Amino acid sequence: MSEQRIRVLIAKAGLDGHDRGAKVISQALRDAGMEVIYTGLRQTPEQIVETAIQEDVQVVGLSSLSGAHMQLFPPVVQLLREQDAADVMVIGGGVIPTDDIPYLKEAGISEIFTPGTSTEDIVKYIKERV
Repeated sequence: MSEQRIRVLIAKAGLDGHDRGAKVISQALRDAGMEVIYTGLRQTPEQIVETAIQEDVQVVGLSSLSGAHMQLFPPVVQLLREQDAADVMVIGGGVIPTDDIPYLKEAGISEIFTPGTSTEDIVKYIKERV
């Protein structure tokens, strides 16, 4: 009997055009046995949620290096709730100031991973919670 693989959507929200980190995380999650869907650049919260629902993912990983995380991450959580998909765990990563993290967590982001976080820690976090 095969174990069901964790399905993760990695998304680049907003006008952020830097995706190296998202691609590194995507590969690390694949290497850990997860099924990863990568949205590509410049996705709206609505597009991210639509893809998450269509792909039946358990986790949405949001990446932001543009400074727009406060405007882009919370709407993803809210839209998932509105679509009866509140059970989808949303995590975030990128260049996010420490002072912004409490607000993002209060808005429903499960965890924020900042530069220097090991991919092993991200894999462990997801596996322990899904």
